[in-house]
Amino acid sequence: MPIPGITVRPATPEDYGQIRRITVDSYRSAGYFDSPDHPYLAVLADVEHRARHADVRVAERDGQIIGALAIVEPGGHYADVAVAGELEFRMLAVDPAVQRSGAGRAMVEAVISYARSRPEIDAVSLTSLMDMTAAHRLYESLGFSRVPERDWVVPEEDIQLLVFRLPLR
Repeated sequence: MPIPGITVRPATPEDYGQIRRITVDSYRSAGYFDSPDHPYLAVLADVEHRARHADVRVAERDGQIIGALAIVEPGGHYADVAVAGELEFRMLAVDPAVQRSGAGRAMVEAVISYARSRPEIDAVSLTSLMDMTAAHRLYESLGFSRVPERDWVVPEEDIQLLVFRLPLR
């Protein structure tokens, strides 16, 4: 069900600067990186690359971009856990100034709706850091369940990622 006042739409090149700022700011303000030079921040900031290899969407309210995410296909450059028949979303970020506004929910609902419109897709999957408990509550409230047998560790780092999945059929 759409969140009143929030629209989720495909990103355009004109949006990339705002997407970059929101994504980096949201991860940094949550304390996920000790150093401003952490290599993953460069990945988060490279919206142009992400847009070439994924379906980047934004959440907009009153003409302002307040969130973004990327939808990826199995086997695609940004896919971490999606298998055949699944869509995966990554890099969900909401502007720290408007977190808990419904933007995250609106974006996840838009991904679910999009996945349901594709007959070959029977589930949506995602990974999440262990301590992203507010995000976990959001996913679970939308019907996602943990799939612990698919959890994984980021290579060369000691970062455990949890897998969530929502069956659509």
